[in-house]
Amino acid sequence: MQARRVILFCANTAWSMYRFRRGLLAALIRDGYEVHVVAPEDPEVAALKAMGCVVHTMTMSAQGRNPFQDIGLVARLLALYRRVKPALIFHYTIKPNIYGSMAARLAGIRSIAVTTGLGYVFINKGVVSIVSKMLYRIALRFSGQVWFLNQDDRLAFVSAGLVDGKKCTVLPGEGIDLEFYAPIVGANETAPVQFCFVLIARMLWDKGVGEYVAAARALKAKYNHVRFQMVGPAGGDSPSAIPQSQVEAWIREGIVEYLGTVSDIRPVIGAASCVVLPSYREGIPRALLEAAAMERPVVATAVPGCVDVVDHEETGLLCRERDARDLAAKMEAMVQRDWEGWRRMGAAARAKMQSNFDEKFIIEHYRSVIHALV
Repeated sequence: MQARRVILFCANTAWSMYRFRRGLLAALIRDGYEVHVVAPEDPEVAALKAMGCVVHTMTMSAQGRNPFQDIGLVARLLALYRRVKPALIFHYTIKPNIYGSMAARLAGIRSIAVTTGLGYVFINKGVVSIVSKMLYRIALRFSGQVWFLNQDDRLAFVSAGLVDGKKCTVLPGEGIDLEFYAPIVGANETAPVQFCFVLIARMLWDKGVGEYVAAARALKAKYNHVRFQMVGPAGGDSPSAIPQSQVEAWIREGIVEYLGTVSDIRPVIGAASCVVLPSYREGIPRALLEAAAMERPVVATAVPGCVDVVDHEETGLLCRERDARDLAAKMEAMVQRDWEGWRRMGAAARAKMQSNFDEKFIIEHYRSVIHALV
Protein backbone atom coordinates (compact mmCIF):
# COMPACT_ATOMS: atom_id res chain seq x y z
CA MET A 1 0.00 0.00 0.00
CA GLN A 2 2.86 2.38 0.86
CA ALA A 3 4.45 1.81 -2.57
CA ARG A 4 1.38 3.34 -4.21
CA ARG A 5 2.15 6.62 -2.44
CA VAL A 6 5.54 6.94 -4.16
CA ILE A 7 5.77 9.40 -7.07
CA LEU A 8 9.00 9.44 -9.07
CA PHE A 9 10.37 12.21 -11.30
CA CYS A 10 13.17 11.54 -13.79
CA ALA A 11 15.04 14.40 -15.48
CA ASN A 12 18.42 15.06 -17.08
CA THR A 13 19.45 17.56 -14.35
CA ALA A 14 18.70 17.93 -10.65
CA TRP A 15 19.10 21.68 -11.26
CA SER A 16 16.01 21.80 -13.48
CA MET A 17 13.97 19.74 -11.02
CA TYR A 18 14.79 22.13 -8.19
CA ARG A 19 14.64 25.40 -10.07
CA PHE A 20 11.55 24.73 -12.20
CA ARG A 21 9.52 22.25 -10.16
CA ARG A 22 10.34 22.68 -6.48
CA GLY A 23 6.88 24.17 -5.81
CA LEU A 24 5.29 21.03 -7.26
CA LEU A 25 7.62 18.70 -5.35
CA ALA A 26 6.98 20.56 -2.08
CA ALA A 27 3.20 20.43 -2.62
CA LEU A 28 3.25 16.66 -3.19
CA ILE A 29 5.41 16.12 -0.11
CA ARG A 30 2.91 18.15 1.93
CA ASP A 31 0.15 15.97 0.46
CA GLY A 32 1.83 12.92 1.98
CA TYR A 33 3.50 11.43 -1.07
CA GLU A 34 7.01 10.02 -0.95
CA VAL A 35 8.71 11.96 -3.73
CA HIS A 36 11.71 10.44 -5.53
CA VAL A 37 13.90 12.23 -8.08
CA VAL A 38 16.26 10.54 -10.54
CA ALA A 39 18.88 12.82 -12.10
CA PRO A 40 22.63 13.15 -12.61
CA GLU A 41 24.69 14.48 -9.73
CA ASP A 42 24.87 18.28 -9.59
CA PRO A 43 24.89 20.96 -6.85
CA GLU A 44 21.08 21.00 -6.56
CA VAL A 45 20.94 17.39 -5.34
CA ALA A 46 21.58 18.63 -1.80
CA ALA A 47 18.75 21.18 -2.10
CA LEU A 48 16.32 18.48 -3.27
CA LYS A 49 17.27 16.26 -0.36
CA ALA A 50 16.93 19.16 2.08
CA MET A 51 13.34 19.75 1.00
CA GLY A 52 12.47 16.11 1.60
CA CYS A 53 12.97 14.36 -1.74
CA VAL A 54 14.62 10.96 -2.05
CA VAL A 55 17.27 11.47 -4.74
CA HIS A 56 18.80 8.74 -6.90
CA THR A 57 21.80 10.07 -8.83
CA MET A 58 22.28 8.50 -12.23
CA THR A 59 24.53 9.44 -15.13
CA MET A 60 22.72 10.21 -18.38
CA SER A 61 24.34 12.16 -21.18
CA ALA A 62 21.89 14.72 -22.51
CA GLN A 63 23.36 14.56 -26.02
CA GLY A 64 25.18 11.22 -26.03
CA ARG A 65 24.81 9.07 -29.13
CA ASN A 66 26.39 5.84 -27.89
CA PRO A 67 23.70 3.11 -28.24
CA PHE A 68 25.40 0.93 -25.64
CA GLN A 69 25.24 3.76 -23.10
CA ASP A 70 21.57 4.26 -23.92
CA ILE A 71 20.82 0.55 -23.46
CA GLY A 72 22.69 0.75 -20.17
CA LEU A 73 20.49 3.69 -19.12
CA VAL A 74 17.35 1.64 -19.80
CA ALA A 75 18.78 -1.20 -17.71
CA ARG A 76 19.72 1.07 -14.80
CA LEU A 77 16.34 2.79 -14.79
CA LEU A 78 14.53 -0.55 -15.02
CA ALA A 79 16.44 -1.88 -11.99
CA LEU A 80 15.67 1.29 -10.03
CA TYR A 81 11.99 1.33 -10.96
CA ARG A 82 11.58 -2.31 -9.94
CA ARG A 83 13.30 -1.62 -6.63
CA VAL A 84 11.45 1.61 -5.75
CA LYS A 85 8.08 0.49 -7.19
CA PRO A 86 6.61 4.00 -7.66
CA ALA A 87 2.91 4.33 -8.38
CA LEU A 88 3.57 6.84 -11.17
CA ILE A 89 6.62 8.19 -12.99
CA PHE A 90 7.06 11.56 -14.72
CA HIS A 91 9.81 11.83 -17.35
CA TYR A 92 11.26 15.15 -18.59
CA THR A 93 13.45 15.93 -21.64
CA ILE A 94 14.49 13.64 -24.47
CA LYS A 95 16.60 10.91 -22.83
CA PRO A 96 14.25 10.29 -19.87
CA ASN A 97 11.23 10.57 -22.19
CA ILE A 98 12.58 7.90 -24.52
CA TYR A 99 14.56 5.50 -22.35
CA GLY A 100 12.65 6.13 -19.13
CA SER A 101 9.35 5.39 -20.86
CA MET A 102 10.79 2.11 -22.13
CA ALA A 103 12.06 1.18 -18.68
CA ALA A 104 8.72 2.04 -17.06
CA ARG A 105 6.82 -0.20 -19.49
CA LEU A 106 9.22 -3.08 -18.83
CA ALA A 107 8.71 -2.54 -15.09
CA GLY A 108 4.93 -2.45 -15.50
CA ILE A 109 4.62 1.06 -14.03
CA ARG A 110 2.49 3.92 -15.36
CA SER A 111 4.44 6.85 -16.73
CA ILE A 112 3.82 10.29 -18.21
CA ALA A 113 6.24 11.96 -20.65
CA VAL A 114 6.54 15.73 -20.33
CA THR A 115 8.04 17.29 -23.47
CA THR A 116 9.48 20.58 -22.25
CA GLY A 117 10.66 21.73 -25.69
CA LEU A 118 11.61 20.31 -29.06
CA GLY A 119 15.05 21.85 -29.23
CA TYR A 120 17.79 20.55 -31.51
CA VAL A 121 15.82 17.54 -32.75
CA PHE A 122 13.20 19.65 -34.53
CA ILE A 123 15.19 22.81 -35.25
CA ASN A 124 17.90 20.95 -37.19
CA LYS A 125 17.81 18.23 -39.83
CA GLY A 126 20.05 15.21 -40.18
CA VAL A 127 20.73 11.72 -38.89
CA VAL A 128 20.41 12.70 -35.22
CA SER A 129 16.99 14.21 -35.83
CA ILE A 130 15.78 11.20 -37.83
CA VAL A 131 16.94 8.68 -35.22
CA SER A 132 15.56 10.73 -32.33
CA LYS A 133 12.14 10.98 -33.95
CA MET A 134 12.14 7.23 -34.58
CA LEU A 135 12.94 6.57 -30.93
CA TYR A 136 10.23 9.01 -29.83
CA ARG A 137 7.71 7.19 -32.04
CA ILE A 138 8.57 3.90 -30.33
CA ALA A 139 8.92 5.09 -26.74
CA LEU A 140 5.87 7.35 -26.51
CA ARG A 141 3.65 4.33 -27.20
CA PHE A 142 4.66 3.22 -23.71
CA SER A 143 3.64 6.45 -21.94
CA GLY A 144 0.09 6.64 -20.67
CA GLN A 145 0.00 10.39 -21.34
CA VAL A 146 2.25 12.87 -23.15
CA TRP A 147 2.23 16.48 -21.98
CA PHE A 148 3.42 19.49 -23.99
CA LEU A 149 3.97 23.10 -22.98
CA ASN A 150 2.45 24.65 -26.09
CA GLN A 151 0.09 23.72 -28.92
CA ASP A 152 2.75 24.04 -31.64
CA ASP A 153 4.87 21.31 -30.06
CA ARG A 154 1.87 19.01 -29.69
CA LEU A 155 0.93 19.56 -33.34
CA ALA A 156 4.51 18.89 -34.46
CA PHE A 157 4.56 15.53 -32.68
CA VAL A 158 1.08 14.48 -33.76
CA SER A 159 1.48 15.53 -37.40
CA ALA A 160 4.82 13.68 -37.60
CA GLY A 161 3.15 10.53 -36.31
CA LEU A 162 5.29 10.42 -33.18
CA VAL A 163 2.38 10.17 -30.74
CA ASP A 164 -1.34 9.50 -30.69
CA GLY A 165 -3.11 12.84 -30.28
CA LYS A 166 -5.66 11.25 -27.92
CA LYS A 167 -3.05 10.87 -25.19
CA CYS A 168 -1.74 14.45 -25.45
CA THR A 169 -2.32 17.31 -23.01
CA VAL A 170 -1.07 20.90 -23.29
CA LEU A 171 -0.05 22.72 -20.11
CA PRO A 172 0.57 26.48 -19.86
CA GLY A 173 4.25 25.92 -19.23
CA GLU A 174 5.51 24.67 -15.90
CA GLY A 175 4.20 27.66 -14.01
CA ILE A 176 5.99 30.42 -12.15
CA ASP A 177 6.13 31.09 -8.41
CA LEU A 178 4.79 34.65 -8.30
CA GLU A 179 5.80 35.16 -4.68
CA PHE A 180 9.40 34.11 -5.32
CA TYR A 181 9.67 36.04 -8.60
CA ALA A 182 8.16 39.29 -7.38
CA PRO A 183 8.90 42.85 -8.52
CA ILE A 184 11.71 44.48 -6.56
CA VAL A 185 10.20 47.20 -4.39
CA GLY A 186 11.32 50.64 -5.52
CA ALA A 187 13.09 49.36 -8.64
CA ASN A 188 10.73 51.14 -11.03
CA GLU A 189 10.34 54.41 -9.18
CA THR A 190 12.94 56.31 -11.21
CA ALA A 191 14.11 56.00 -14.79
CA PRO A 192 17.37 54.01 -15.07
CA VAL A 193 20.56 55.98 -15.84
CA GLN A 194 21.78 53.10 -18.01
CA PHE A 195 19.57 50.83 -20.08
CA CYS A 196 20.61 47.23 -19.54
CA PHE A 197 19.64 44.26 -21.71
CA VAL A 198 20.24 40.72 -20.48
CA LEU A 199 20.00 37.41 -22.33
CA ILE A 200 19.30 34.50 -19.97
CA ALA A 201 19.90 31.12 -21.61
CA ARG A 202 22.38 28.36 -22.15
CA MET A 203 25.04 29.60 -24.55
CA LEU A 204 23.64 27.79 -27.61
CA TRP A 205 23.42 29.03 -31.18
CA ASP A 206 19.80 27.79 -31.16
CA LYS A 207 19.02 30.31 -28.40
CA GLY A 208 19.88 33.15 -30.77
CA VAL A 209 23.01 34.14 -28.87
CA GLY A 210 24.82 34.97 -32.11
CA GLU A 211 22.01 37.28 -33.20
CA TYR A 212 22.00 38.93 -29.77
CA VAL A 213 25.72 39.68 -29.99
CA ALA A 214 25.32 41.03 -33.52
CA ALA A 215 22.45 43.27 -32.40
CA ALA A 216 24.48 44.43 -29.39
CA ARG A 217 27.40 45.27 -31.67
CA ALA A 218 25.16 47.41 -33.89
CA LEU A 219 23.50 49.22 -30.98
CA LYS A 220 26.73 49.75 -29.03
CA ALA A 221 27.93 52.02 -31.83
CA LYS A 222 24.86 54.27 -31.37
CA TYR A 223 24.20 54.23 -27.62
CA ASN A 224 26.96 54.68 -25.07
CA HIS A 225 24.58 54.29 -22.13
CA VAL A 226 23.29 50.83 -23.09
CA ARG A 227 24.75 47.62 -21.63
CA PHE A 228 24.41 44.07 -22.91
CA GLN A 229 24.72 41.13 -20.52
CA MET A 230 24.51 37.36 -20.95
CA VAL A 231 23.82 34.79 -18.23
CA GLY A 232 23.96 31.02 -18.58
CA PRO A 233 26.38 28.11 -18.95
CA ALA A 234 28.72 27.95 -21.95
CA GLY A 235 30.26 24.91 -23.60
CA GLY A 236 28.75 21.48 -23.01
CA ASP A 237 28.11 18.59 -25.39
CA SER A 238 25.10 19.95 -27.28
CA PRO A 239 25.64 20.13 -31.05
CA SER A 240 24.50 23.74 -30.77
CA ALA A 241 26.85 24.66 -27.90
CA ILE A 242 28.89 27.85 -28.22
CA PRO A 243 32.50 27.22 -27.15
CA GLN A 244 33.77 29.06 -24.11
CA SER A 245 36.51 30.48 -26.34
CA GLN A 246 33.91 32.22 -28.52
CA VAL A 247 32.21 33.75 -25.49
CA GLU A 248 35.60 35.00 -24.27
CA ALA A 249 36.28 36.53 -27.69
CA TRP A 250 33.04 38.51 -27.48
CA ILE A 251 34.00 39.72 -24.02
CA ARG A 252 37.42 40.87 -25.27
CA GLU A 253 35.67 42.75 -28.06
CA GLY A 254 33.90 44.76 -25.38
CA ILE A 255 30.41 44.18 -26.72
CA VAL A 256 28.86 42.01 -24.01
CA GLU A 257 29.32 41.29 -20.32
CA TYR A 258 29.19 37.57 -19.52
CA LEU A 259 28.02 36.79 -15.98
CA GLY A 260 28.35 32.99 -16.27
CA THR A 261 25.90 30.99 -14.19
CA VAL A 262 24.25 32.43 -11.09
CA SER A 263 22.55 30.68 -8.19
CA ASP A 264 19.76 33.27 -7.98
CA ILE A 265 18.68 35.01 -11.17
CA ARG A 266 16.39 37.52 -9.47
CA PRO A 267 19.02 40.22 -8.77
CA VAL A 268 20.13 40.01 -12.42
CA ILE A 269 16.56 40.46 -13.70
CA GLY A 270 15.90 43.20 -11.16
CA ALA A 271 18.94 45.15 -12.32
CA ALA A 272 18.03 44.76 -16.01
CA SER A 273 15.77 47.00 -18.07
CA CYS A 274 14.76 44.33 -20.56
CA VAL A 275 15.26 40.56 -20.95
CA VAL A 276 16.04 39.26 -24.44
CA LEU A 277 15.56 35.74 -25.83
CA PRO A 278 16.01 35.42 -29.63
CA SER A 279 15.52 31.62 -29.51
CA TYR A 280 14.70 29.54 -32.59
CA ARG A 281 12.08 27.50 -30.72
CA GLU A 282 10.97 26.98 -27.11
CA GLY A 283 8.55 24.95 -25.02
CA ILE A 284 7.57 27.75 -22.66
CA PRO A 285 10.72 29.80 -22.00
CA ARG A 286 11.42 30.02 -18.31
CA ALA A 287 13.52 33.16 -18.61
CA LEU A 288 10.60 35.07 -20.09
CA LEU A 289 8.24 33.89 -17.35
CA GLU A 290 10.69 35.01 -14.67
CA ALA A 291 11.24 38.39 -16.32
CA ALA A 292 7.52 39.01 -16.77
CA ALA A 293 6.77 38.01 -13.17
CA MET A 294 9.30 40.61 -12.05
CA GLU A 295 7.67 43.28 -14.25
CA ARG A 296 10.40 43.35 -16.86
CA PRO A 297 9.41 43.79 -20.53
CA VAL A 298 11.05 41.40 -22.98
CA VAL A 299 12.20 41.12 -26.58
CA ALA A 300 11.82 37.65 -28.07
CA THR A 301 11.42 35.89 -31.38
CA ALA A 302 7.98 35.21 -32.84
CA VAL A 303 8.40 31.42 -32.56
CA PRO A 304 6.50 28.65 -30.75
CA GLY A 305 6.79 29.04 -27.00
CA CYS A 306 7.81 32.70 -27.02
CA VAL A 307 4.54 33.81 -28.65
CA ASP A 308 2.64 32.02 -25.87
CA VAL A 309 4.30 34.28 -23.29
CA VAL A 310 4.73 37.61 -25.08
CA ASP A 311 1.92 39.87 -26.30
CA HIS A 312 3.54 42.11 -28.92
CA GLU A 313 3.50 45.78 -27.92
CA GLU A 314 1.68 44.90 -24.69
CA THR A 315 4.11 42.88 -22.56
CA GLY A 316 7.13 43.01 -24.86
CA LEU A 317 8.24 43.05 -28.48
CA LEU A 318 8.52 40.17 -30.94
CA CYS A 319 11.10 40.01 -33.73
CA ARG A 320 11.77 37.73 -36.67
CA GLU A 321 13.67 34.49 -36.09
CA ARG A 322 17.39 34.41 -37.01
CA ASP A 323 17.28 38.10 -37.98
CA ALA A 324 19.86 40.16 -36.09
CA ARG A 325 18.82 43.39 -37.82
CA ASP A 326 15.19 43.03 -36.79
CA LEU A 327 16.26 42.05 -33.28
CA ALA A 328 18.41 45.19 -33.09
CA ALA A 329 15.46 47.29 -34.30
CA LYS A 330 13.17 45.88 -31.59
CA MET A 331 15.83 46.36 -28.91
CA GLU A 332 16.37 49.95 -30.09
CA ALA A 333 12.61 50.55 -29.90
CA MET A 334 12.74 49.37 -26.28
CA VAL A 335 15.59 51.81 -25.52
CA GLN A 336 13.63 54.67 -27.06
CA ARG A 337 10.38 53.85 -25.28
CA ASP A 338 9.42 56.44 -22.69
CA TRP A 339 9.80 55.46 -19.07
CA GLU A 340 6.07 55.34 -18.30
CA GLY A 341 5.47 53.15 -21.35
CA TRP A 342 8.25 50.83 -20.17
CA ARG A 343 6.66 50.60 -16.72
CA ARG A 344 3.20 49.85 -18.17
CA MET A 345 4.66 47.08 -20.31
CA GLY A 346 6.29 45.48 -17.27
CA ALA A 347 3.08 45.69 -15.23
CA ALA A 348 1.10 44.11 -18.08
CA ALA A 349 3.66 41.30 -18.26
CA ARG A 350 3.18 40.42 -14.58
CA ALA A 351 -0.60 40.62 -14.94
CA LYS A 352 -0.40 38.03 -17.71
CA MET A 353 1.65 35.75 -15.47
CA GLN A 354 -1.00 36.06 -12.75
CA SER A 355 -3.79 35.20 -15.16
CA ASN A 356 -2.18 32.42 -17.19
CA PHE A 357 1.05 31.10 -15.72
CA ASP A 358 0.74 30.96 -11.91
CA GLU A 359 2.34 27.67 -10.83
CA LYS A 360 -0.70 26.98 -8.64
CA PHE A 361 -2.62 26.06 -11.81
CA ILE A 362 0.07 23.54 -12.79
CA ILE A 363 0.27 22.01 -9.33
CA GLU A 364 -3.48 21.44 -9.29
CA HIS A 365 -3.28 19.73 -12.68
CA TYR A 366 -0.60 17.35 -11.41
CA ARG A 367 -2.62 16.68 -8.29
CA SER A 368 -5.77 15.85 -10.25
CA VAL A 369 -3.93 13.47 -12.58
CA ILE A 370 -2.07 11.77 -9.74
CA HIS A 371 -5.29 11.41 -7.75
CA ALA A 372 -6.97 9.78 -10.74
CA LEU A 373 -4.15 7.31 -11.42
CA VAL A 374 -2.68 6.49 -8.01
